[in-house]
Amino acid sequence: MKIVLQGGRIVDPSRGLEQVGDLVMEDGVISGVSAFRNATGDEVINVEGCIVCPGLIDMHVHLREPGYEYKEDIESGSLAAAAGGFTAVCCMPNTNPPIDNPSVVEYILRRAKEKALAHVLPIASLTKGMGQDQLSDIAELKAAGAVAVSDDAQPIQNAETMRRGMEYCSQFDLPLLTHNEDKTLTQGGAMNEGYVATVMGVPGIPAISEDIAAWRNILLSDLTGCRLHLLHISTAGTVEALRYAKSRNLPVTGETAPHYWTLTDKACQGYETNAKMNPPLRTQKDIEAIKTGLKDGAIDAIATDHAPHAIHEKECEFDKAMFGIIGLETSLALANTHLVREGVLSISDMIMRMSTAPARILGLRSGSLQEGFPANVTVFDPDERWIVNPAVLHSKSKNTPFAGMELYGKTRFTLLDGRLIDLRRG
Repeated sequence: MKIVLQGGRIVDPSRGLEQVGDLVMEDGVISGVSAFRNATGDEVINVEGCIVCPGLIDMHVHLREPGYEYKEDIESGSLAAAAGGFTAVCCMPNTNPPIDNPSVVEYILRRAKEKALAHVLPIASLTKGMGQDQLSDIAELKAAGAVAVSDDAQPIQNAETMRRGMEYCSQFDLPLLTHNEDKTLTQGGAMNEGYVATVMGVPGIPAISEDIAAWRNILLSDLTGCRLHLLHISTAGTVEALRYAKSRNLPVTGETAPHYWTLTDKACQGYETNAKMNPPLRTQKDIEAIKTGLKDGAIDAIATDHAPHAIHEKECEFDKAMFGIIGLETSLALANTHLVREGVLSISDMIMRMSTAPARILGLRSGSLQEGFPANVTVFDPDERWIVNPAVLHSKSKNTPFAGMELYGKTRFTLLDGRLIDLRRG
């Protein structure tokens, strides 16, 4: 079947392409770009006024299946992903059981094939049971289909374990994605350590706890040659650590998430649990450093850290509330509104950080509209204005700090291997 997206603004950072024209897809793959808006096909879709780009890829998502399906599952999470413009999401290993053996990887891939509206790429746990000292069998996990390894949610505190894990990942050429936190500095903490936490009487999580762990992991990457990816960067200090690693040509990359360039710890005032996450919201200084890091390329990627929780896990005392927010359906609009429209990034730079760079980091044949590539495509209107209403979001959970915020940029539809995923029809 031949599908033509006609008259859109085609943006492909992998080739430096940005032009108005037609994108042509045939039998699930990209077959070319026409500048003359005269391509014909079995289905021709007018996308004038929209951006047509490689399908967005989220490197950092919690789908909660298996074990916590009351919060989210593969079907509902991929539905939210497609609504947000994502054609692929990488699911983190803190499930029950964790993704620490091939059978869980195979289960996720099987469920995704049956139910998902986006590609679901499993990320395996670095250690058995997560946060322990016994390494998982990384060779078997890669063979089963894991695209990366992570300690997310349970950061490895023992440097020797981390070193051995990095050597193992390096041997099998799998990137290691690390949550950077020295937990000896964060015990009991619930939000950023600073003036707001002091006024609220809430134990703090100091920025230095992230910075110390990031530096340790960068130094271990230098020692082992492991491809290291720093998850959800929230501090100015970690941005500088990442910039140093790049200056040394170390195999280190990093990501941040929309809440770290849009909100400060003031969002927690009034004991607002939907603003509670880990790493926590920081300060305006950190926001400016993260924006600079995105602009100059020190920060490679934008992810969501989509972390759904049930109502009862958020509507409780601040110190007892779970860490995390949902983000799949607001990420593109937050980037477009607060980065592109404010002149921090161009449209092409934004798409680079949300598609092309994640594909490169993970070694995926995606993130590009080159001829012969899979037809994973996102189409969005950058000028559509909307108000975030948790009640109409597709995720099972509604824990967002952006409720009521006015944003610009709305997904029209995605194509998954050439199959139209249009959640706005009917």
